[in-house]
Amino acid sequence: MKYLITGLGNPGKEYENTRHNIGFKILDALADASNIVFSDSRYGWVAEFSYKARTFILLKPTTYMNLSGKAVRYWMQEEKIKTENLLVLADDLALPFGSLRLRGKGGSAGHNGLKSIEECLGRNDYARLRFGIGDDFHRGQQVNHVLGEWSKDEALDLPLKIDTCIEIIKSFGTIGVARTMNEFNKRK
Repeated sequence: MKYLITGLGNPGKEYENTRHNIGFKILDALADASNIVFSDSRYGWVAEFSYKARTFILLKPTTYMNLSGKAVRYWMQEEKIKTENLLVLADDLALPFGSLRLRGKGGSAGHNGLKSIEECLGRNDYARLRFGIGDDFHRGQQVNHVLGEWSKDEALDLPLKIDTCIEIIKSFGTIGVARTMNEFNKRK
């Protein structure tokens, strides 16, 4: 059984430590923990690992956030992955910092990466793990917050939150989205 785990972000050093790139950061941590490396491939950086007889294909699109759907659609077709085996990792302004919400489907909530995936797939019934980045910014400063780097306090808490995301990814592939939601969404 194959799963496509897509971490949303933007390529380039200037985006590396920004809140918007949390999807990349989670997949980098998962790759490090699994002793695998990403290779530069079509529409993204790709790595693969096996866990409990499942194959996880990790994708960090290099299409920039607004065109993430192009990479997701390509890799789903290339690897013959069903929509129910797709998990997208994205930042979320509406959630307090570090809050994690797994959903089996839903809208984009204004997130350009999710919007692009929805447009390219023609559907929104794919799983997504939203990582809260909070809304601690002044009016008109949303872009600066999203594309800003983590505060010192946030940076200290990130590793533990990222470890939980890795648990969620593995759980998604082994026990499914519904049971994983029941297990992790109730955690604080």
